[in-house]
Amino acid sequence: MKENNLTEGNLLKTLLTFAVPFLIANILQSLYGAVDLFVVGQYCNAESVAAVSTGTQVTQIVTSLITGLTLGSTILIGEGMGSQRYDLVKQTIGTTLTVFAIVALCLTALMLGFERPLLMLLKTPEESFGLTMEYVAVCSAGNLFICGYNAISAILRGYGDSTRPMMFVGLSCTINIILDFVLVKYWGMGVSGTALATVISQAVSMVIAIIYLKQKNFIFDFKLPSFRPVWAVVKKLARVGIPISFQELMVRISFLYLMTVMNRCGVYAASVVGISSKYDVFAMLTATSMANALAAITAQNMGAGKLERARRSLWYGLSFALFVSCLFWIWAQVSPQSMIRVFSQDDNVIAAGIPFFRSCSYDYVLVTIVFCLNGYLNGRQKTVWTMISCSAGALLLRIPMVYLFGTYFADDLGMLGRIAPTVSGIMACYTLAYVIYEGKQDGKKKEKQDGKQERNHKGQQRNAAHA
Repeated sequence: MKENNLTEGNLLKTLLTFAVPFLIANILQSLYGAVDLFVVGQYCNAESVAAVSTGTQVTQIVTSLITGLTLGSTILIGEGMGSQRYDLVKQTIGTTLTVFAIVALCLTALMLGFERPLLMLLKTPEESFGLTMEYVAVCSAGNLFICGYNAISAILRGYGDSTRPMMFVGLSCTINIILDFVLVKYWGMGVSGTALATVISQAVSMVIAIIYLKQKNFIFDFKLPSFRPVWAVVKKLARVGIPISFQELMVRISFLYLMTVMNRCGVYAASVVGISSKYDVFAMLTATSMANALAAITAQNMGAGKLERARRSLWYGLSFALFVSCLFWIWAQVSPQSMIRVFSQDDNVIAAGIPFFRSCSYDYVLVTIVFCLNGYLNGRQKTVWTMISCSAGALLLRIPMVYLFGTYFADDLGMLGRIAPTVSGIMACYTLAYVIYEGKQDGKKKEKQDGKQERNHKGQQRNAAHA
């Protein structure tokens, strides 16, 4: 396998060629949760829909932690590829896979040990409590496969390859959809069947990915002696990845708090939030895909010393992502009921969801700006700043607003839906200001470097004249 160089060629073509497989992979991966909810909504009762909705919010805690660490690995591998330090790339891959195996086992123990208290803290409706327990337990048992599967995809993306992760995701998604219908519709396993389908599909995809890469003579050989963590790489991975994981965790906690408030409103409100979260994922897919693509492209170009190319990739990517997110915003404004009917035919769920969808859909546009800006900053290894930014948005903005709106507007889902776009709008303003500031700092550094080079050149000319 040859690496893909993201530092050369037409920038727009390079960006789209790398980002589109990213987008397709994320669309396919999003089908996991969407198909789970769709199948449960078609063949089970409202309590099962609420269980999958709440259970998904809980399991996304694990996904958030994994996402941060995998993106850290993508950035470090991208930087190594850009600077052509291939020994460092091999060390980073071996360290990443070893660390992820340890993290997976720890997360499994924590999730199984604290599952019940966490669901009680979230005010999970009594009618769906037992089913939610089943869903979370099965998903937690498969953390090793979920971590391994995501780690391999992140490694390949840092390597400059977004096509093969798309292929592996497509395989996993196909298996998941088939198993969802078999286990739920025909075997009657209900909520547990949807969770088991996800775990099995990711396990199969991970194993096939490893076999495929070994046959293609990938830069990493997957032999046991190669799974040796290098302490210097561990520290760097922690420095880059942990801030991203922390910010994802803080954002997830703030949304869990929103789920807690909605759960107090009953099964129908909980179902609305669960359905809305699926559309949040799909509407923001282009933004999240572009953000991750920007992180990898920026990392490689920073490693190669091409700062201007990295900055231009941000504005190209942001423009494309905004166009797509605006289409979803228009759909939510014109016909929110048609969006809800895809997942539920219950008239009470539809009635409760219409005002919520119309107000929260403004977030599709505003959060796109935040995602793309943060993806660029992460690629520059400004992960501490993005951690502070996202944590502030979650802890200082979203949670207090959820508390206030949940206290005084608990029965008004339209008001609760305004929380997310308000928070994203504020975050977009100060993140854009920081990106502009970083651009000015880059300009000053370049002026100093140019001035130093000019002085050195003049000095060399004087020395030559004297000689």
